[in-house]
Formats: sequence, C-alpha cells, structure tokens
Amino acid sequence: MKISGLGLKAIPSMRRERPRRGAPFATRERLIDAAAIVFNRVGYDGTDSNRLARAAGYAPATFYKHFPDKRAIFLAAYERWVSAEWIEVERVLDDARGSREAAARIVDLTLMHHRRWRGLRASLRALVLSDARARAFYRAQRRRQLRMMARLRGQRGAPDQVERDAVQLFTVERTCDAIAEGEAAALGLSTQRILDLLRDLVEGSLAGRRRPRRAARR
Repeated sequence: MKISGLGLKAIPSMRRERPRRGAPFATRERLIDAAAIVFNRVGYDGTDSNRLARAAGYAPATFYKHFPDKRAIFLAAYERWVSAEWIEVERVLDDARGSREAAARIVDLTLMHHRRWRGLRASLRALVLSDARARAFYRAQRRRQLRMMARLRGQRGAPDQVERDAVQLFTVERTCDAIAEGEAAALGLSTQRILDLLRDLVEGSLAGRRRPRRAARR
C-alpha cells in the first residue's frame, strides 16, 4: 500500500513488473490495483470481470481463482481504500502539533483522497443503494471506521460519543464528496469557507485528545 506525501494513493500504480507465476497474494493484489483504477475511471457498470482481468495483465480465468465476481473485487478495492485513508489519519494524529493543525491536515487529506477516487466513491454509493450484500459490507466498514475513531481519540469521551463520531464521519466524508464532484461550486458556495467549517468540526472532536505514549516520548 503506497501513501504519497501529497495525499493518498490508496491503490498503488499499475506500472510495475507483473508478479511471477505461483505468487497468489501478489496476483490478487495486482487485480485489486487494476480494478480500482478501472472502476474509478469508468464506474462499476462500465466494466466487467474479463476486462478487469485483462487490465491487470491476466486471463479471465485467473480472475475467478481469486474473486467470484465483479462485486467482490469492487468491495476489496473499497476496503483497501478505507484502510489507506485511516493509516494516513493516524499518521497525522501522531505527528501534528496540536488539534488545530491535526484537524486542518485531516480535512485536507480527506478531500484529496475523495478527489482522486471520486469515480470509485460514486460507484460505491450507487451500489450500496441497489445491492444488499454491498450494503452489508459497507455498513461493516462504517462500524470499523467508528471503532478506529474511538481508538485514535484515545479516551472514552461523552456517553453519546459514538453518535458524535458518526455525525463527524458522515459530515466530513459527504461534504468532501460534494466538493470533489463539483456540487459545492455549482451552487456558488465558497470551498474555502466549507473547509474552514469542516476543520472547526474536526478540531472540536480532537480537543482534549490523549496523545499516544509513543508520541509523548519523542
């Protein structure tokens, strides 16, 4: 998993040597890499499993050794997307000097991540509405994100903290989608003002956060 200093590259570039035969994990990872790029470019409905296999440099039969269908590889790409985003959030929280700096960096990296993968996210939203299995997987990832928020906060918080975390998660993600997809600009809204409001929201949730021990020893 590659993370760029300018933002997230949740899925590494496809421009690398094809893995040797007999390396199933590497083959699976390359298939996910290629699928994420294709889904982001043409959408979930714009491709099929055969095209995804060929985009990774494999025959269609290889695809079915690792994934039962197109939906399965799409959800694998989304799961990796979530992991990459939260690895970067954790890095920011470890390195930032104060809650204001952390909030600004978290909002900026989230927006950059959503801009880069706006096609993948748009397909995700559509699939979740129409597909029960995708919806269940998505909600499981949401529960995972809320657990990560609680862990990274480093303290128990208020009795209704999980609801507060959910409001923040929904607000930041969906607002970044609106900016990334041009909705905010189409409505004549100030992107800078929206980002300032998001930073205020995130900063409020980080106030009083207990820093991890490894950061305190530096």
